[in-house]
Amino acid sequence: MDVSVIIVSYNTCDLIGKCLLSVIDTNDVTKEIFVVDNASTDGSASFIQENFPSVHLIVNPENRGFAAANNQALPLCNGRYIFFLNPDTRVTPGVFKEAVLFMDKNPHVGLAGAKIINPDGSLQESISYRYPGEKYTRGELSGLKGQIACVLGAGMIARSDLIKNIRGFDEDFFLYGEDEDLGLRIRKSGYEIGYIESAIVVHLGGQSERHTASTDVWRRKTRAEYLFYHKHYLPESIKRIRRTHLLKARWRIVILKLTMPFLGNNEKAHAKLIKYQAVHNEIFRMKNLSDVKKSD
Repeated sequence: MDVSVIIVSYNTCDLIGKCLLSVIDTNDVTKEIFVVDNASTDGSASFIQENFPSVHLIVNPENRGFAAANNQALPLCNGRYIFFLNPDTRVTPGVFKEAVLFMDKNPHVGLAGAKIINPDGSLQESISYRYPGEKYTRGELSGLKGQIACVLGAGMIARSDLIKNIRGFDEDFFLYGEDEDLGLRIRKSGYEIGYIESAIVVHLGGQSERHTASTDVWRRKTRAEYLFYHKHYLPESIKRIRRTHLLKARWRIVILKLTMPFLGNNEKAHAKLIKYQAVHNEIFRMKNLSDVKKSD
């Protein structure tokens, strides 16, 4: 078996059909497909059961989060490689073949991201060369292999034995931040992160939280970021990051409140105010790792 494809679904019944069809239609490698449904309420699980009987479906009675759901499928995977894929994507012809060839030719690469594009064909930013808050650190991340820090988790391939050896994703990350953490742990294991220009995945983006209030989205993103800091950075670095982020958020809130009366019905300004208020409040109440973990 060349590839085990893992897709985590949460209320994406209107999207996952096209995703699965594109995966099934790509027949240039041997593969198996797993879908882990995180207690969807839109009929996703029954839709998959009825229309895609060849797919290995795992149905969770509760939403376990993106990281934990991916990990559920890992012990069942027989592929040499694991391809993590979002349900709001479509893979293009040859994507798995190109990914496998790249990994076979580059044994020093532990995980590699596909080229992610928007539905209109424009390039979607999917490569990071620095980790969140890294500029505030003092050598915590020195000596890592390669130049790429992490890639977008919407479409990426990894060595199955490596992923299983490091026990997959860190399940403390519910949603957001888990791909950055995984990339860093892979580099700490002595591998590089790669990028496959010839493996193209179309990604809608933002679908996993489309029914979630914006305040909750920013709260979750902030919490995930600080969980990453507490895992990988020294306490003095975290203090610098926290102080800088709080000052920035307070400054933005003051400026927005002063200028909004003159902007009329400005939805963008209002959205920014919601963002910085949510970020500020979440950072303010997270002072240590235990606060981060219990803040859900």
